Amino acid sequence: MADTVNRTPGPQLDRRGFLRGCTMAAAALGLSDAIIPKLAEAAATADRPRVIWLHFQECTGCTESLLRASHPDLARLILDIISLDYHETIMAAAGHQAEQNLMETVEKHPFILVVEGAIPTKDGGIYCKIAGKTAMDILAEVAPRASAIIAIGTCASFGGVQAAAPNPTGAVGVQDLVNGTPIVNISGCPPNPISFLGTILHYLTFKRLPALDSLNRPLFAYGRRIHDHCERRAHFDEGRFVEQYGDEFHKLGYCLYKVGCKGPETFANCPAVRFNDVGVWPVSVGHGCTGCTEPGFWDTMTPFYERLPMVKLPVSGIVQDVDKTGKTILGVAGAAIGVHAVVGIGKRLIKGKS
Repeated sequence: MADTVNRTPGPQLDRRGFLRGCTMAAAALGLSDAIIPKLAEAAATADRPRVIWLHFQECTGCTESLLRASHPDLARLILDIISLDYHETIMAAAGHQAEQNLMETVEKHPFILVVEGAIPTKDGGIYCKIAGKTAMDILAEVAPRASAIIAIGTCASFGGVQAAAPNPTGAVGVQDLVNGTPIVNISGCPPNPISFLGTILHYLTFKRLPALDSLNRPLFAYGRRIHDHCERRAHFDEGRFVEQYGDEFHKLGYCLYKVGCKGPETFANCPAVRFNDVGVWPVSVGHGCTGCTEPGFWDTMTPFYERLPMVKLPVSGIVQDVDKTGKTILGVAGAAIGVHAVVGIGKRLIKGKS
């Protein structure tokens, strides 16, 4: 195997950055500070797990968001933790040498498989080919031999934009084609790198995948609605909404529900973990959530700039109980948006009369 394939490019992460990354992962996982040394110990082991990273129908945005994450440099941290034996975007090998690297790992070593992108199934899968093989064939050859599979991004998890109606290539997610191998979906367009790092560290530390929801997403990252820990939630509760982008309420940071925010229907940790070096996420900078972590969001969440017709309650959790209690007290059987909006409007009317 070419020695340049699994080496971290450039200088390795220093100790401070390494520990900071472990701390961020522990926080995302909901673990106490006491577990950080254990995470760090697992991450620093000399026996780095081998990883094969396959690219199918995608834009490489998941990889790019990971490579460009810094403070700490999460890409370097992850590449320090794992032995990345095959990754078309960043490996030095190409052509026959690259495919040789892939098959050598598959045939001789235990490995974790990461899949980025949807898999086309129509017409025998001819719409995505690598080295003369369809994505379906490659997945069928590699997936059964993997210790575990991480589907990174909404495309690999649920089909993504490629699967949007009318889905001309028959694109599907990994879990639609693979049985018998543990699968965890890190959905998002792109997903937060911390969610990927947390999953890897959990696997290394506890020798198992984290607890998953009904869609095979890790609960530590997808266990709460965005709406329930959004910094604009207080405005929602008080009936203060942006009516159109750029208006006075938009400048005041009011709730974006009326201009299409899909936070009430979306499960993700974006408000808590955030993105980029400046600690922001779409809603904090004035753009509504598009629901990109959810299955079929290109069909179910569009038009992106129109309000949801209703707001469903979560299946379980503290928030559900609070919402139910509030609706019972008010004697209202309608959706939660009706409750919050009526309360807010009522407060403004009372204030205007006084």
